[in-house]
Amino acid sequence: MELRPEQLVTQAASSALAPVYLIAGPELLRVIEAADAVRAKARAEGIGEREVFDADGRDFDWSQLSSSFNAPSLFSARRLVEVRLPSGKPGKEGAEVISDFCARPPPDVVLLITAGEWSKAHQGKWAEAVSKAGVLSVAWAIKPHELGDWIERRLRAKGLRADPAAVQRLSERVEGNLLAAAQEIDKLALLADGQPLDVAKMESLVADAARYDVFRLNEAAFSGQPQAVLRMLAGLRGEGEAVAALMPMVIRELLLTAGLARVQATGGNLGSEMKAKGIWESRQAPFKRALQRHPDPRRWERFVAEASLVDRMAKGRADGDPWLALERLLIALAEARAVRLLARGVR
Repeated sequence: MELRPEQLVTQAASSALAPVYLIAGPELLRVIEAADAVRAKARAEGIGEREVFDADGRDFDWSQLSSSFNAPSLFSARRLVEVRLPSGKPGKEGAEVISDFCARPPPDVVLLITAGEWSKAHQGKWAEAVSKAGVLSVAWAIKPHELGDWIERRLRAKGLRADPAAVQRLSERVEGNLLAAAQEIDKLALLADGQPLDVAKMESLVADAARYDVFRLNEAAFSGQPQAVLRMLAGLRGEGEAVAALMPMVIRELLLTAGLARVQATGGNLGSEMKAKGIWESRQAPFKRALQRHPDPRRWERFVAEASLVDRMAKGRADGDPWLALERLLIALAEARAVRLLARGVR
């Protein structure tokens, strides 16, 4: 069957576990909460053993997963086997392993597959097999016109009441960031003291999660969101931020990704390298998208050189407008076709 992530959470609390779950999509918070609901149900059913497989590269050995399905449980009668599949594409071998599991689910194994990327093109026969044997749940990104309803439902779930204007104000504050919205609602549950929320009360209790900072700026550029980059740069400049204060983090991320590009180009394990560099799974998606747009390590070396030039401009050591140069660099990072905007062409 197919369920929305929120439906899966409700079902998991009231029904027995299915043999297999596939929870995928770009909205990380919805994926995390649905997967957490499956894990909580597994604990409630007495499943005390959990295995995790990171299938994040071409060198992943799917035979290990297949063997695990047939291995006896060591510490409990049943096991939860998790497969983290960031790309949402298991390849031919992986699709066969998952389809075989769905055709004949072992009685002592519950399979949980999570993926960060998903589209209609991902929904092949293996995903159909999951849907027939268990649950397929896709966490699509919440559209702007849907955010108010999402916030209102979450407020009600926390026992909070808010008038439409207050819901709209919170929507504006979090600017589409569901994680920020969830954090603010959790805080409201503690601070509202059961009182209805109007606009004034909402403004007094919530922080401005839509503030522009260099961390979100980098994330937008690496994720391929040029319009967001332009908006955030305008916000930073309007707040009186200095380019020189932004550049250390920009340069750090570019240097880090240049190293990842070299690992990728030589066929290394990108997922393992990211973890070794302190980039945990929740932060990996923007880096992977950027490396897909710009796979050549030489381009990243050029980005680093351009960032150094912007830094010198910001410190008065080179001629040029640092804001314009930074904008061109980040737009080129976000949109591969825009590399021609750089001062010196990047191949």
